[in-house]
Amino acid sequence: MKANFDQLIATLPRAPSEAWPAGVPFVDALSHGTMSVEVFAPNELDRQSPHAQDELYFIGRGSGTLTIDGVAHDCKAGDALFVRAGRAHRFTNFSKDFATWVVFWGPKGGEK
Repeated sequence: MKANFDQLIATLPRAPSEAWPAGVPFVDALSHGTMSVEVFAPNELDRQSPHAQDELYFIGRGSGTLTIDGVAHDCKAGDALFVRAGRAHRFTNFSKDFATWVVFWGPKGGEK
């Protein structure tokens, strides 16, 4: 399996939805078993809510801040960040070109 970051970014944002009125800012890239990979490029506001699985972000371009349970982590292209399942998190102060790979895996509720 292979996914191309730039080709996936070119498809964003997707059509608006109730949850994402400015357009859906993510696209599926790969999946296998419990693992799924997306590209996420929020435009103006990150509206995501906690996820059922553990997740990794690999920042592909730009910069921003990922706040996890109230703790802010500055990030830029080349950085990796981990968010445990069910934890409140959101990107803020991100550059216009900000985009990241997102990898979800494991059981609902996260690995112990």
